[in-house]
Amino acid sequence: MPKLRIGALPDDKPVRVTTELPASVHRDLFAYAEALARENGQRIDPAKLIAPMLARFMATDREFMKRRRSALLRPPETKDSVPPRD
Repeated sequence: MPKLRIGALPDDKPVRVTTELPASVHRDLFAYAEALARENGQRIDPAKLIAPMLARFMATDREFMKRRRSALLRPPETKDSVPPRD
């Protein structure tokens, strides 16, 4: 059986983001977490899968990576990069 694309999750300082998911995506996220638990015996909160899935998606988007390397898209500043609220 092929391995799932998401492996062990890195321990990194999180940034809180609130969003709404379609019900079908939410169900699939829980199903993915169950599949991951069966594959490696590690139960994980399905919400913790969102960040590595997004990271993997962006890392495999060739056009995005090409633009990022060419400085058309710069990564955000590391400290206090959130713009002030009006």
